[in-house]
Amino acid sequence: MITQATFGIAVLLAAGLGIAKLAQLIRLPSVTGFILAGLLLGPSGLGMVSVDLAGQQLDHFTQIALMLIAFGIGEHVELRKLGGVARDVAYISVVQALAAFILVCLGTWGCTMLIADSGMGSTGNIILALLLGAVAVATAPAALLHIVRELDARGPYTATLLAVVAVDDGLAIMIFGMAVSAAHQLTGGGAGTLHAIFAVIWEIGASIAIGVFTGFCIDFILHKLHERGEMLTAGLALLLLCGETTRLLHLSPLLAGMMAGFTIINRAERDVRLFRALNAFEPPIYVIFFTLAGVHLDLSALKLAGWIGLVYFVFRILGKYFGSWLGGWMSGAAPVVRNYLGLALLPQAGVAIGLVFMISSDPRLAQWSTIITPVVLAGVVLSELGGPVLARLTIEKAGEAGNSMPARSECEGRSPLACEKWLRSPAGIKLSPWEDKKLHPAANPQGVVVCGAYHFATARALARIATVLAHYYHALPMSVRVLKKNDVKLSKAEQDTLFLPESDEADQIGYPLKREILYDNPASGLVAAAEYNNARAVVLGYPIGRNPLALHKVLDGVADNVLCPVVAVRFVGTMAWNRILVPFLFSEELDELLPIVEAMTTSRHPAVTFQQLLPADASDDEQKTSEEELQDWVDSTFFDVNAEVIITRAESRLEAILKEAPAHDLLVMTAARRRGIKRGLFGSLADAVVNNCKNPVFVVYVPTKQNQQPVPLQ
Repeated sequence: MITQATFGIAVLLAAGLGIAKLAQLIRLPSVTGFILAGLLLGPSGLGMVSVDLAGQQLDHFTQIALMLIAFGIGEHVELRKLGGVARDVAYISVVQALAAFILVCLGTWGCTMLIADSGMGSTGNIILALLLGAVAVATAPAALLHIVRELDARGPYTATLLAVVAVDDGLAIMIFGMAVSAAHQLTGGGAGTLHAIFAVIWEIGASIAIGVFTGFCIDFILHKLHERGEMLTAGLALLLLCGETTRLLHLSPLLAGMMAGFTIINRAERDVRLFRALNAFEPPIYVIFFTLAGVHLDLSALKLAGWIGLVYFVFRILGKYFGSWLGGWMSGAAPVVRNYLGLALLPQAGVAIGLVFMISSDPRLAQWSTIITPVVLAGVVLSELGGPVLARLTIEKAGEAGNSMPARSECEGRSPLACEKWLRSPAGIKLSPWEDKKLHPAANPQGVVVCGAYHFATARALARIATVLAHYYHALPMSVRVLKKNDVKLSKAEQDTLFLPESDEADQIGYPLKREILYDNPASGLVAAAEYNNARAVVLGYPIGRNPLALHKVLDGVADNVLCPVVAVRFVGTMAWNRILVPFLFSEELDELLPIVEAMTTSRHPAVTFQQLLPADASDDEQKTSEEELQDWVDSTFFDVNAEVIITRAESRLEAILKEAPAHDLLVMTAARRRGIKRGLFGSLADAVVNNCKNPVFVVYVPTKQNQQPVPLQ
């Protein structure tokens, strides 16, 4: 069991992130993965995280996260943007809160009267129903905000959802206060009724006032600071001070935090710099917060809750859904808001647990907490595991998930995970039709361009690439099949069948195909074929599947021993080159890539984008100079080609390439010069792109300059 805080943080972060990534593979939101990780680590799972660690030593992370979450929700309640949906927010917020309260009250009261025996008499059953109904109103703003940010969701549905969640916290406190007052009346404590009403007004009003004051203070200080680090430090200090002040006064930190964000975003200056600075600071805090929430989930509460817990959970869902639908219908909200918003309000966590704690700490109501606590905790367990999934689904159904990539038509409706696997499989690898005119071979072809085919799914595409390169080099395409030394020799008819895909493709383009079968190991066989036939280039295909780097031993053996360029092709989905991306680091790489790019632009007329990757700390002058030099090179080299230049100051070279790749059909780049241990130690950008890119990739290996053959000019 982990009892040390630093070790606990490391385990929570690693487990939360790891399981969240697994959850994303099956289209679950990250927050569900975080909670599942906590559940696995906590007392209900492996028991690795102690109760002391989760409840005391790391409690400050929970408080920080709650304040940041509340502040972030306030950013999304911008009156100017709400505009036409303000009426929808008002109706939906009030009606869904009342519906959840009334239905849970009636459901739990009926359950205690007809099925379960609470042992508290008819009056006690009414009190139990009132308190559970009041707790049912609360939602979980943290999970919803995290999902909205993860999906980069924007639109009227998202704006309405976040505004309803923000208002819901205040309504939950108000209804809870009234329910507690009624419970006190029923227990014979009527003298405290007026005091309870004033307590509700004080809690809501004082929380709002402190939040607004904090917002004004932050806004004032932001105008005096200009460095992002200083803004983050000052803003975080004020927000945490706001949270601790409200907590000491027994007010609502969530409501205060929301009002602080609301105040800043609705000021005339609309300074969002603190929000953006906090966005970069929040991710690890969020991971710990949600993972700790999972640690606190106790699956035994599901058993203890019994029939009352089931009724509470089901009737809360009915209240939230039909209340939102009715409120949307009354306000004239769009169908997507009416039909989906109620499902997104199902998550329930921190606020509800806080209300349960208030019940257990009230001497006149403490006896009901023995039933309320397991019932609410059971509802929290179920809603926190399933609620975020429904919330994500509703945002996607509303069409407001900004970062969700459009489904590739070739995947035929498969899920993203299944699609990616299928695109790298023999069934998913395809070749776009050759729609250009036939090419004409040179009168006196010199040499060959060798393609080494190993799989029927890639043989035709490799033959096309070899034929296009052969046309550029004034050579002929040649397909080489290297079989094992002890394999049975093939007959003439079997050889014709073996080479049928390559022969058919070369003939379709207008070229005859030379063929050769060698019985040797792959590397030495290809080197021999290239040497004996005066190869101008060698084209190889990466293995099909998820481990393309298994080719390295063969690829290095060929590239180190031939006197011509070697092009390694990674196949993913449909092979086409209407839009080519050429990422590179140094200008010397352009000379190495030029023959391949020229060959592809000679046979047809694609659009080519040259992307130079500069260090992230490159100056504006360096970027401008690089852009001018690259543009001059493109203008002088490609006369009739639609070519574009992009200069990227990349914090991550790989991510910069992957971000640009979806707008293109094919990537062409140079290979690393490193081999063996050096490659393992320093890595290879080309290898990383091949492993992660969802586009076909050409990786070009060039011979050393002293051994390189001259390239004929076109």
